Amino acid sequence: MRQSQPRDRGIPEATVARLPLYLRALNGMAERGIATVSSEDLATAAGVNSAKLRKDLSHLGSYGTRGVGYDVEYLVYQISRELGLTQDWAVAIVGVGNLGRALANYGGFVSRGFRVAALLDADPEIVGDDIAGLNVEHIDELEAVIKRRGVSIVVLATPAAAAQELCDRVVATGVTSILNFAPVVLSVPDTVDVRKVDLSIELQILAFHEQRKADRMSGGPLMAVDSQ
Repeated sequence: MRQSQPRDRGIPEATVARLPLYLRALNGMAERGIATVSSEDLATAAGVNSAKLRKDLSHLGSYGTRGVGYDVEYLVYQISRELGLTQDWAVAIVGVGNLGRALANYGGFVSRGFRVAALLDADPEIVGDDIAGLNVEHIDELEAVIKRRGVSIVVLATPAAAAQELCDRVVATGVTSILNFAPVVLSVPDTVDVRKVDLSIELQILAFHEQRKADRMSGGPLMAVDSQ
């Protein structure tokens, strides 16, 4: 595969958001023994158009080979390296209710460069439980656990009322990457990256698309009309 000049680290955020989609598609191809893939086939598998994919990959210095396409194994490595997945990231899950337990038991983290290193909760009925080989520790030990386990990323799976206070404590330890499942917008310094996962919002978006499809099928209006 032809390489360009040294890679430009100024990769657009929109491109970064699509890289995991390409990586997921490529990993699936690698598991099926596919050695090379065209930009068109990779774009289809990732759900984007091929022109956008080629532009995204050009930011990594990867242009493929005319008539051959992209080397799947090398592109997996290239994207993994750009996403920082070639090293081990220690993750702490704060809040071990149903969602926290599900995340702790998810087996796909390790293969993607993430290691759940700590589980914390405030509920005395949960503290001390063994989940996925880890002992649930009390939230009072948050700062010490983060330091002791070398945690780089914290997942907040707590009730909304507790999220901001816990976020502040996490930030005070020096952690600058937070994945937030709590239904609240967190206030953090500019140096801290927060990714919010709101399942209710995603369901509402799906409901919107379902309604649009139903309107098209019935021949009804595509948008509400103000009757006043």
